[in-house]
Amino acid sequence: MAGMITDEELNRMRWAARRGMLELDLVLEPFVVARYAHLDAVDRQRFQQLMLCEDQDLFAWFLGRQQPEDEELAAIVSQVLDFTRTKPADR
Repeated sequence: MAGMITDEELNRMRWAARRGMLELDLVLEPFVVARYAHLDAVDRQRFQQLMLCEDQDLFAWFLGRQQPEDEELAAIVSQVLDFTRTKPADR
């Protein structure tokens, strides 16, 4: 594991990943459950920043219609997309 995180932090990120759109929930919550605890501190901070973004932006980024202008956000969006494109058995 990249760094120990508390159950509270993990639960906070699981809650933050529950969005107003089912499509986002289906992308974000599995990522949090499977990968968040294994991210390093920088990527955890990036993900926390991502959770502050508007649902419409997230939706556009995850559909590949747009990319975040912020390089830090683009890096974590890329990780989430790589995760979602991986077969569940290979995650």
